[in-house]
Amino acid sequence: MRALGPGSVSSFLKIILDVVYVALWIGVSVVGVLMLAALLFSFNPEMLADIAVTAGGEEIENRGPVVTLGLLAAAVYMGGVLVIVAQLRKIFATLTAGDPFHPDNVRRLRMVGLILAALELGRYAFWALSSAILPDSNAVEPSLSLTAWFSVLVVFVLAEVFREGARLRREAELTI
Repeated sequence: MRALGPGSVSSFLKIILDVVYVALWIGVSVVGVLMLAALLFSFNPEMLADIAVTAGGEEIENRGPVVTLGLLAAAVYMGGVLVIVAQLRKIFATLTAGDPFHPDNVRRLRMVGLILAALELGRYAFWALSSAILPDSNAVEPSLSLTAWFSVLVVFVLAEVFREGARLRREAELTI
C-alpha cells in the first residue's frame, strides 16, 4: 500500500482525522453548553444539589464556579486538541495530494508543537489553580511528563525536516 496520494494510507488517516475533527467540535460545543449551564445554575445553587464537589472530605457549598472552572479547563484542552487536529488534517490533505513538502506544512507542524507545549503548560497551571481553589484536594497530581515534552521536540524537529525538504524541492524546481 502506498504512503502518499489518493487511496493511500495518508488518505485513510485524513478520513479518520476528519471524523475526529467533527467529534471534537461536537464535544467542545457540549462542554460549552454545560459550562454556560453550570455558570447560570451557580446563581441558584439548589439547582445543582445533585452534584457534589468535595475537598478534603468536606463538601463545597457553592459548586457552580468550581464546576464551571473544570468545564472551562476541559473546553480549553479540547480546543487545543481541535487546533492540532485541524493542522494535521491540512498536512494530510497535502500528503494525499502527493505534495508532502508543501511550504505551509512547516508552519502547521510548528503550530502543532506550540499547541502541544501550551497544553502541557496549561496542565501545570490547572494543577496550581485547582490546588489553590481546593487546597486539600489531590485530584490532580503534578508530574513532569517527559513523553509530552519529547513529543514537542520531535514535532519541532519534523518541522525543520519538512522545511529542508521544501527548500530542496524549490532548489530542484529552479534547476529544471
